[in-house]
Amino acid sequence: MTILHCVFLRFKSATTTSEKQAIYEAITALKDVIPGISDIRCGQNVSSEGLNGGFLDGFIVTFESTEARDDYLVHPDHVDVGERLAGLTDGGLAGILVFDMAV
Repeated sequence: MTILHCVFLRFKSATTTSEKQAIYEAITALKDVIPGISDIRCGQNVSSEGLNGGFLDGFIVTFESTEARDDYLVHPDHVDVGERLAGLTDGGLAGILVFDMAV
């Protein structure tokens, strides 16, 4: 079963474009070190509905299985990137919304 790990972000207003780019590069690089990741996509919310709740950026990690997702969650490289990411978001973890979907 494939897992879509959708992460929505509310960056601090002071977060620069280059800081966002650097964290997205770090997130994308996880594909090369953590087994079971088949794809990572990062970008801005382009919805015109106005229902984003302030979450204007995000990324989606596609995992080959729930086990791969679970291994990713505790992987030291993911933990490091997650800590960096929380430092850039409004309210730390409150600025991060995670939604996992089995497809």
